Amino acid sequence: MRSVTFGITGASGMPIALNLLKHLLLKHIKIHLVITTAGIITLNQELKIKLSANPDVCREVILDYLHIDNKQSELVVYTNNDWFAPIASGSSVSDSMVICPCSMATLGKLSGGIGDDLLTRAADVILKERKNLVLVPRETPLSAIHLENMVKLSRLGVSILPPVPAFYNHPESVQDIIDFIVSRILDQLGVSNQLTSRWPY
Repeated sequence: MRSVTFGITGASGMPIALNLLKHLLLKHIKIHLVITTAGIITLNQELKIKLSANPDVCREVILDYLHIDNKQSELVVYTNNDWFAPIASGSSVSDSMVICPCSMATLGKLSGGIGDDLLTRAADVILKERKNLVLVPRETPLSAIHLENMVKLSRLGVSILPPVPAFYNHPESVQDIIDFIVSRILDQLGVSNQLTSRWPY
């Protein structure tokens, strides 16, 4: 079974994050989920999801929101200060990692090699083990600092995937736009999907 480390930070974009999480779980991929404190606040602000400090309770709330069977799910939730989590070590590294949405603060830490919590440490492990890391940064406009950090990480093989919609596929709803972005993220993770029509139309 494939495993993916999934990070959620405090940037805007929670509908994309939860949609992506659902599709990964429906593919029976084991998910190691880490949500920052700011991510918990933003989940409540954007989707009215209130999470507890207890990771087991968080797991139940998220699976209930996604309408996924608790017993069949391969979702493991960690607190962001759990240094004993397997994803904090190169000996238990996941196949891939995605941070969606990825705040500029988190992106800056990764660019500078700072791993001061579980999320950034797990990403640092992915980088040093030369695994697949996908970042979905949501900020606009971008400063030169943001751009330089992205270029630095891109040169290390990190996939930088801003949640930018396309209109050649004629989206008719916000969900169509979300599906397009989630499809592109899944593509970068090597997960087959038919969430959006493929070119040519």
